[in-house]
Amino acid sequence: MGITLEMIKWEHSVFALPFALTGAMLAAGGLPRPMQLVWIIVCMVSARSAAMAFNRWADARLDAENPRTRVRAIPAGLLSRAFVGGFTLVMAAIFVLSAAQLNRLTLELSPVALAVLFFYSYTKRFTRWSHLALGLALGIAPAAAWIAVAGSLDPRILILTLAVMFWVAGFDLLYACQDAAHDRANGLFSVPAAWGVTAAFWIARLLHVLMLALLLWLVQAFALGGFALAGVAVVAALLLYEHLIVSPGDLRRLNAAFFTMNGVISIVFFCFVAVDLLLRHNVLARLLGS
Repeated sequence: MGITLEMIKWEHSVFALPFALTGAMLAAGGLPRPMQLVWIIVCMVSARSAAMAFNRWADARLDAENPRTRVRAIPAGLLSRAFVGGFTLVMAAIFVLSAAQLNRLTLELSPVALAVLFFYSYTKRFTRWSHLALGLALGIAPAAAWIAVAGSLDPRILILTLAVMFWVAGFDLLYACQDAAHDRANGLFSVPAAWGVTAAFWIARLLHVLMLALLLWLVQAFALGGFALAGVAVVAALLLYEHLIVSPGDLRRLNAAFFTMNGVISIVFFCFVAVDLLLRHNVLARLLGS
């Protein structure tokens, strides 16, 4: 069990889950129904688990050739490709069944969501912009959660989808800098491999600026208040710190920037937006009063 959990990096569900919950609360104008939240969380965890397992299955040969990744479960011989493939199918089935508990549209779109998630694993073989594909895979989370609550899609939530896409693509660019030389030597595609680490850092900074601009647009589009704006300000400060602790010449603190700070960013933004929505609709006062 521990090896399987390590394979799917279950603790990193915190990256996209808070943004999905943000989408759900925006759709509900406050708190969604309890069972909607339960099934959204089950969908998020199962979909991400399926995507991570599929990535490990699809990249097993590539991982074995990379000194940084050859310790992963399949190339290290800790798990078989058959087991990982079966685990992927089980998680995908749980996702589809969970989507069916929400509404008809979430069920109909569940295969599309899985296709987006699985497609990412192959993009590094043919495009340097695989970072944006990963961003889209996580970015669909708030839109999917909106559909789960509302039963339809409001174009405004796509602002958050784009924000998450640029945010994830930006930090994946930084993370890919570790493998720039290996990718270049082995015919794999990434921005750092194509244009170098320094260029990748500048593009990551641009993507994160775009993310902040989109978050401000989101606040305006949903007429959110001061708490949501404060959340954007805190996200900006955290992103700045993230970019200050790593540089093209010093990637030693990259794991702290990638894992710790990005988990904090998603949680912080959700908390600020949640408080804003709960205060706006007097939900928080009713909860405290009860």
